[in-house]
Amino acid sequence: MNSTSTFPTVLRELLRTHQAFLAYAASHVHTLDLTLPQYDIIITLGDTPGMTFKKLGEKTLITKGTLTGVISRLEDKGLVQRVASETDGRSQIVRLTAAGEDVYKRTFPEHLVFINRIFDDYSPEDIVNLGDTLRRLHDAVTALRSSGSGTLTDETNE
Repeated sequence: MNSTSTFPTVLRELLRTHQAFLAYAASHVHTLDLTLPQYDIIITLGDTPGMTFKKLGEKTLITKGTLTGVISRLEDKGLVQRVASETDGRSQIVRLTAAGEDVYKRTFPEHLVFINRIFDDYSPEDIVNLGDTLRRLHDAVTALRSSGSGTLTDETNE
C-alpha cells in the first residue's frame, strides 16, 4: 500500500474525529459548569484518596503547564483541595472535597451513558477492533517517539 497517498486522508479523519469527540463530550460537561480538563480531573480523582500532581498529569490528558491552573480553578469552585503529602514533604496531594466527590458520584454515570451513545451503532466486535487498531497506532507512535527515530533526517538517510 502506498502510505504517502493514504496518510493525509487518515490523519484528517483522525483529527476530525478527535475534535468532534471533544466537542460532543464538552457539550455535556459544560452543562455542569465545568471545562473538559476540570471534569477530567474530577473523574480521575473520583473514588481515590487523591494523587500527586505528577501522577494526575500522567493519568489525565492535561499538560503539565496547564494542570496547576486547572487545579486552582477547581479549588476556587470548592471541588478539590491540596494537602501535603505524608510521605514526601516536597509534594502535594490533590483530592476531591466532599462537594467534588458529590459532583463525581452524581454526574459520572450519566456522562458514561452520554459518551456510550457514540457506540450505539457499533457491534461488540466493531468496538474490540477499533480498540485494537487505536492501541496499535498509539504503540507505533510511542515507539517512534521514544526511539528518537521519528525525525525527517532519519527517514531520508535510509
